[in-house]
Order: sequence, then C-alpha cells, then structure tokens
Amino acid sequence: MRVLLAGGGTAGHTSPLIATADALRRLDPTVEVHCLGTPRGLENTVVPRAGYPLHLVPPVPLPRKPSGELLRVPLRLRDAVRRTLEVFDTVQPDVVVGYGGYVSVPAYLAARRRGVPVVVHEQNALPGLANKLGARLAERVAVSFNGTPLPKAEYVGLPIRRMISTLDRAAARDGARRFFGLDADRPTLLVTGGSQGARQINQSVSAAAEALAAAGVQVLHVVGPKGEADPVPTDVPYKVLDFVDRMDLAYAAADLVVCRSGASSLTEAAAVGLPAVFVPLPIGNGEQTLNARTVVDAGGALMVGNDALTPEWVRATIPTLMGDPDRLARMGAAAAALVPRDADEALARIVLEVAR
Repeated sequence: MRVLLAGGGTAGHTSPLIATADALRRLDPTVEVHCLGTPRGLENTVVPRAGYPLHLVPPVPLPRKPSGELLRVPLRLRDAVRRTLEVFDTVQPDVVVGYGGYVSVPAYLAARRRGVPVVVHEQNALPGLANKLGARLAERVAVSFNGTPLPKAEYVGLPIRRMISTLDRAAARDGARRFFGLDADRPTLLVTGGSQGARQINQSVSAAAEALAAAGVQVLHVVGPKGEADPVPTDVPYKVLDFVDRMDLAYAAADLVVCRSGASSLTEAAAVGLPAVFVPLPIGNGEQTLNARTVVDAGGALMVGNDALTPEWVRATIPTLMGDPDRLARMGAAAAALVPRDADEALARIVLEVAR
C-alpha cells in the first residue's frame, strides 16, 4: 500500500503530516509513505530528517483579494497539477491525504483525475480555501476542533509527535531544565512564536526581563531563525535560542508558555497540560483566535491580541500568574482535558480504511 501525504510550508502542516506518517508505519509496517511539498517550505528539512521521501511541486498561492497575482493562478495551478500528476505516476498512491496549504490543491485535483481517494485533515477551527475544496472531493474529512465548518467533518483532533503526546512533564522537568542550563527550582516561562518566530512576542517579553527576574521567573525564549531578543542581563537565567528541536523538553521545563495559537502550538501545549498565554497571529482569516477560544473558554489559557502584548502587559500579568502555582495547575488540567493524544493513530486508521 502506498500513501501520499500532501502538506508543507510551516510546522502547522508538517508536524501533523509527520505524526501521521509515523502512526501509519506503527499500525502497518508494510505501508509505503511518500510526502508532497514545495521547494520553499519547512518540509524540505523536516520530512527527509524524519526518513520519508519528499516530492516537490510548484506552490500555488491563493490570493485573498483581487490582484495581478490572482490572474496568474490558473496557469500556475495547471502547471502544478501537471507536475503533481507526474508524482502520482511515479508513486502510484492508493490514497492521498491533504493537510491544506499551497500544495494540497494540486494534490486534490490530481487525485480526482487519477481516481485516487482523498482524505482531508483540517488543523484549524476555521478551514482554509484549500481544504474547503478538498472536503468536497474527499472520502473522509478529519478535523482538529469540534464544530469545524466542513462537510463530512469527523472530530479526531490534531496528530502530534509521540515525543509530545507521551510526555510526562513532571517526571521530565528536572532533566529538561538541566538540558537547557536552567535552575531546577525556579518558575520557568517558555516563549516561542512558532517555527518562524514572532517579532512582537520576542520584543515585548524580552523588554520585561527585569520585571520577570525580580519575580524570580527564569525564561527559555525561542526567537526563531531570524528573530531577536535582547533582554537586560540579570542574575536570573534568561536563555535565548534560535531554534529548539526538542520541544518535548522545552514543554517539560516550563510552567507557562507564551505562544501563537496555531493548531500545533495550541494542541501540543494543551496535550501536555501546559498553561498558556495565546497571542493569535494578526493576519489570516482569524483561525488562530478561534483555535485559542476553545482552550481559553475552558479555563486552560489566557488570550491577548498581538498589539496588546506590550512590555507593560507582560510586566503586569506574567509575574502574578507565575506566582500562583494553584491557578497554573488548574489551567493545565483544564487544557489537558480538551484534546485527544491519539489523533495520529485515529487519522492513520481512517487513511488505511480508505486505502483498502
């Protein structure tokens, strides 16, 4: 059996794709998994590193507003579908799984031409254009959030990596803090803007370093490959890293995380019971705000707008919250109760059923 997984661009697509691929191999070691991406996405690094063959086709951005770019979409899409059909002829997939984004539209259209069944997985509470199309062509449609407005939607949750879904934060905490050179007993704040970082988050939190240190809070700050943070030096650890490939240890080290509310960041934090301050991405179709609302309404997180996340907000809010371990424990428990940890295998079973 051959499965073609189509998705890429950011960790929001690549993380659940790889988690599904791993689950497919656990459930049926004879399955041959191939991945479809574009030349400019994160998949070019993480998919080969995970051990899966990657096939590349041209990206087809879908502008949200009328423009010259919109007029070029039909020609670009025709070329991308042609290239995707060449991949289909090489791989001969029994099923195609799409995660949305630039690469999924040509995959859905190519699958329709070749008569290959499609499974769609939508990460966000508000679906994007690609998966709105894909859902109309799909045999099965899996979603990460209850109530996602797609036809045939089945709630399975978001596939996440086993190193995250099986994490025992309390048991791993001491080792995780040693791994990052942090003090074992200080309250610890994790800050991350996602795989590309986030300027507003980086600047606002680092500017509040003195107030955090005065409250005894140490910081593990992942700024992204092009991000910057310049905290004032204090006698309390403030670790600035460009990238972390052991996010399981970052979650284990932390008592609270400040992050975006993309589906992967939100689901991973909630799954391990890590309280969060979500800062939704201010662009897009508002999906990150809807994603966060689920956890915020349950009491598992706070939400603050991107422009409202200022150094003053950080100084006024984070030290008080970090100084209330009982509240943090209640938030973590509320978040953990919301999300399934076995979405990877649930989606993999759907894929196998459709392929067979």
